[in-house]
Amino acid sequence: MSRGAAGDDNFDCNGIQKFKGEKLQKCKGKKTHLGVITNDPNTEQSSSETKDVQDDIVIQSLSVAISAINATKDLIPIDLAKGILGTVANILTIAQLVIKNKSDFQAIVNKCETIREILERSTKDATNDDLPGYLRHALLQLNISVNRINSEVSTKKEQGFFKRLFSVTINRDHISGWEKDLDHVLVLFNAGAIAGIVIRVEKLALGLEGNATNINVSKYRSKEPPSRPSMFYGQDDLVAELMDLIVNDEHIALIGPGGMGKSSLAKAILNETLVRERFADRHYFVAYDGLDPSTITFDAFMTHFAGVLGIELAEIADIPGVILILTSCSQRNAPNVEWITKDIPPLDSSAARQAFFRIYRPTSVSNAEGEITKLLAELDFHPLSINLLANAAQQHGWSPATLLERWNNRHSIVLNHGKGKLQSLSYTMNLSLGSPSVQELGEDGRRALAVIAFLPQGLNADLASDLLPSLLQVDTICDVLCRQSLVYHQDSFIKVLAPIRHFVRDSLPPLDSTCLRDIRDFYYNTVGCCSEDRDRYADMIISDHLNIEHVVAFDLAHIPDGKEETYEMCWLFLWCLYSHLPRPTTLAPAIFNIVENSSTWVPKANCLSQLAWLYVTLSQPAEQMKAFKAAQALYLTAGDHESVAECVARCAETYRSQGHFLQSQQVFEDFQNSTSWKFLSEAMKAQSWYFLDDARQHTFTVPADELFVKSWEDRTWGLQSKVLHWRVKLYYGGDIVQVKTHLENLSRQSQQIGGIFDRREALRGLAEVAFCNGRLSDAMDILEKIVEMFEGQHSDDVLWYTVWRGVVASRQGNHVLARELVHQASGSLEVFALCNARTFLHSSYASACIELTAGEFDKAKSHFNATIESCDMQDSLTYKAFVLSRTGRAFRRDTLLPFYALLDRFEGWASFLEGQVVIHEHYVDHIMTTYPYHTMTQTVPGLREGYTSWRESKAEIYYHWGNLGIEQSLLL
Repeated sequence: MSRGAAGDDNFDCNGIQKFKGEKLQKCKGKKTHLGVITNDPNTEQSSSETKDVQDDIVIQSLSVAISAINATKDLIPIDLAKGILGTVANILTIAQLVIKNKSDFQAIVNKCETIREILERSTKDATNDDLPGYLRHALLQLNISVNRINSEVSTKKEQGFFKRLFSVTINRDHISGWEKDLDHVLVLFNAGAIAGIVIRVEKLALGLEGNATNINVSKYRSKEPPSRPSMFYGQDDLVAELMDLIVNDEHIALIGPGGMGKSSLAKAILNETLVRERFADRHYFVAYDGLDPSTITFDAFMTHFAGVLGIELAEIADIPGVILILTSCSQRNAPNVEWITKDIPPLDSSAARQAFFRIYRPTSVSNAEGEITKLLAELDFHPLSINLLANAAQQHGWSPATLLERWNNRHSIVLNHGKGKLQSLSYTMNLSLGSPSVQELGEDGRRALAVIAFLPQGLNADLASDLLPSLLQVDTICDVLCRQSLVYHQDSFIKVLAPIRHFVRDSLPPLDSTCLRDIRDFYYNTVGCCSEDRDRYADMIISDHLNIEHVVAFDLAHIPDGKEETYEMCWLFLWCLYSHLPRPTTLAPAIFNIVENSSTWVPKANCLSQLAWLYVTLSQPAEQMKAFKAAQALYLTAGDHESVAECVARCAETYRSQGHFLQSQQVFEDFQNSTSWKFLSEAMKAQSWYFLDDARQHTFTVPADELFVKSWEDRTWGLQSKVLHWRVKLYYGGDIVQVKTHLENLSRQSQQIGGIFDRREALRGLAEVAFCNGRLSDAMDILEKIVEMFEGQHSDDVLWYTVWRGVVASRQGNHVLARELVHQASGSLEVFALCNARTFLHSSYASACIELTAGEFDKAKSHFNATIESCDMQDSLTYKAFVLSRTGRAFRRDTLLPFYALLDRFEGWASFLEGQVVIHEHYVDHIMTTYPYHTMTQTVPGLREGYTSWRESKAEIYYHWGNLGIEQSLLL
């Protein structure tokens, strides 16, 4: 059995379709197909007449075949082949003369004709003294086979002679056995076809095709394929997969961009033990690296191929026992071959590191290994680029720090340190760009490639014509680039590998202004049309968000003075992220670096303010505080006092969310004494009073009767202020019946004149009243109403109140339902885990409370610990102290967050935790700083002046922590 592996990394397959149906000249000794002629099925004939006709046809075939074999025997130069043909002619002569069932012999006649053709072709350039090893072996095996058949046929003839019979019959099964025997032997000659390809392709590469008949075969035939590459990592599974295909006689096309390791993979397969055992010395490797893709088209190559060999590639693939492995950048392969196409993937992270550090061996790499791994990922783990980068670093003796610096400054230039495709990324890329199909695209091909390299996500294939209306036939252009493996499809995007992207950016002309304008116009129009609704514009922003961000960043970096459109698009895009896809953004440095002058004060402040809102959803308090303060200063400079008030409110809210209630209160009080206060509208003053009282309710410095009163009359904040006023009455221990009556009235008002959030706050208050009053079923029903209100609109509210339903269910004793509700709500937590860590705290802490109520102390402790770790990530000391109080001793009901109030006593909890609670003095320090002693003594009954020990102070504070309620800020 024979096998061929063709390495065609630079091969362009344009024009291959031209060969379909094209009649090519065959070599001398054109094959003649002889078959059984059947009569018209509508004509009735007797079976005996039909058999006589068939026998006559076979007799004629035998005569033609015997004549052709004898003629060929006199022409071929190899004695052993002459003897084989003589034996074959004798077999056919006996069949013609004495075999009775001649029609059964047609298959043997065809096989003998095939033997004649094979021997004529395979021995054409050979001599008795210089007979190739594979050919000698094949001839010897064929000689044995035909002699055995001749012996058996002659025996049948002699048996008929002794019995005075003029004809004999040979069993059909016996004839079928001879046919199979010949098939097994003839496969050995297929190596001849492959050897001919090797010889003639190498002649083509050497420019010797005109003298093909005068070339010594052994001089050009590859004796031994290349050895297995020494640098070959991470492809064992792929090799095993391809070996399974080879075992099943499949033709394989390995496709991918230059430098992906296709040839290395083919060489590795050639050296697999199974291949060597199965194919012995009949496996070959043909490289086309010497061919110039810009001048040798596939059409031209195949013309030479057919002219020299007299055979098409499809015919080679059809020979039994021949297996072809093609490596190519092009997706377009021989159309008449049933290829199994495999796109070669990049290396994985582990294999990439192995390959890199096999070459690059610095003195110490421990401190930079993480950065180097990121660098390899930036190369998309492209094998050739990794090899080139490692060799550059090793040859120049660069330290890891110098290597990273060189890459950051020079990018793809670092990957060029020699000539040839194994020494230079540019060389490899230029080979692909030089292919005829890419050249035919002209400048449009390079423009499209520049666009794809410019956009970090690549080009959205579904929006390609909308994004690039000036680039006609952009879809066709991308198809050609994809066929040449310069780009690839991933999901709905057309992308380039990182090394190709760097090469295009570093070596090709930059993105032209027309394409950039097209892209900007489309993306900016999409951002401008986006609303809070999840419509097609929101979907386009979600799908192309990284591309839009990149265009905005590019414009911010290259913006001419006074161009406000980009600033407007910047904050609008941040708003789109805030509304539809909360995630970190790379725009922050560019926004902070906007040059400040009278024309940019407000636009920059708008960008900073929207950036801060995005940080709010991401639970990044330090970043949001920084952005709000920067925006506040710019608004103040510009005289926009309403916007100053908005920023002040958000800064105060940030303090409140971290438990710094006195600082939050102080921010509002200082603002009321500032010059900006007198410039505010009554509505903005009402908002400031509302948020001030939201902070003061936690400090207990103002009676409940005075809270949320000054914002009562405002159209925007009035209804919520009244709701919060009566809820605080509940928290401060007011008459629960009176509170319920007022909240019911406010709930009815919210249905008539308020909005959905006003109604939510009123219903929440009624649910808390029912919960505190022991009416748990009513509390469940009210919370379910809130969930139904927000279903399909605000997923975070659905999550929040579904979790509280779980808490109420656990208090009802239905712990199974409680866990199901929290699990159901947490199903969407993946969406919110990045955009708002408060949701995780809410879910995790509720789970801890549920397990504590169920008596599952191990699970409760696990959830408490998870909540504490999340607090550490958010730098929320107050909330962490609140959680730690739950891991202390028995505690009483909380006043500001009824749904998180725990039962007065949990049997076994104290003993379970004995010896496990760690006292952290800095939490107590934080408590004493946030709540001065006089405040605590006024609000916590029995808290005496002076503590005998830190342990006693800790115990007192934790015990009364629920009554202080200072932890509730993060959840309100």
